[in-house]
Amino acid sequence: MRLKDRTLALCFALACFTWAGAVSAQTPPQASSQPSPQAWPQRPVKFILPLGPGAGADIGARLFADRLSARWGKPVVVENRPGGDGFVAITAVLGARDDHTLLFGPAAAFTAHPFLHDKLPYDPKELVPVAKVSNTLVTITVPTSLNVGSLRELVERARAEPGKLNWATVTGSTDLIFAGFLKRTGIEMAKVPYRDTVSALNDLTEGRIQVFMAALAIVRAQAEAGKLKILAITNRQRAKAAPDVPTAKEAGYPTLDFDGLVGLYASPVMPVDLRERIAADVKAVAADPAIAARLEATGQVVSTGTTAEFVVEIDEQRAAVVAIAKELGIKPAQ
Repeated sequence: MRLKDRTLALCFALACFTWAGAVSAQTPPQASSQPSPQAWPQRPVKFILPLGPGAGADIGARLFADRLSARWGKPVVVENRPGGDGFVAITAVLGARDDHTLLFGPAAAFTAHPFLHDKLPYDPKELVPVAKVSNTLVTITVPTSLNVGSLRELVERARAEPGKLNWATVTGSTDLIFAGFLKRTGIEMAKVPYRDTVSALNDLTEGRIQVFMAALAIVRAQAEAGKLKILAITNRQRAKAAPDVPTAKEAGYPTLDFDGLVGLYASPVMPVDLRERIAADVKAVAADPAIAARLEATGQVVSTGTTAEFVVEIDEQRAAVVAIAKELGIKPAQ
């Protein structure tokens, strides 16, 4: 072959190679059978709550659902499924077995379940943490008529009148936390069970029960009206919403430390990288001061972070519950 012919052949081959590469670069890869995090969400996302409408977590869920919907380009639907000590909501999430259905609520709804029920309709290990959203501010509150001004005074009063004071909580973990506090301080109080916060709050205000471990949002209005006295918050740091109220640790009772962890959880089918992406999106949304202000009005504090950090905090809370249950002689469900 002559030099000129060889040159023409080489140029033609090079042109064909370049054109083929360009076509290949423009052709999208075949879709994977499992959607990647980049493709998520592919349809509406659902937040299922173990609480009814109007609860602090419910308000928070709707705030984040609205902002995340705009961020994700798909609707985020909030569905309330209260009842059954959280079982209804939890089993709905795990039963869906997809990465578009998440539980939104307090970790306290399930960390204590193995010590409060003989049998569970789900395996707690299957509920995986996704993203932390906030801390619920939890209080130790008494009626003003009790004439007790501090946590220490309450302990002294209970020691002076063993078994005469009543107490209540309405969530699983707080039940164990307060029962552990009583055992560690060596005081006796009678527990009064309640299924709803309204009945407990009414009885507290009327003095029919003397101590209520409850979210700040539940007791704040009556406290501001002078009918209730908030002795302490159980969170690790003082709250801007109640700056004059000491933490339980500051009041001298560190065993009452308890942060109400509110966040998103999913079934194990959700891959870790998607969980981390959702956590990052939650953190970005929470950076808006308007979100922090709205949550503060419901007795919550914005508290976000990575999925790994959320896992650590839940494990710490679970370990505290396990230790208290052991002290109380309560064995986990089989």
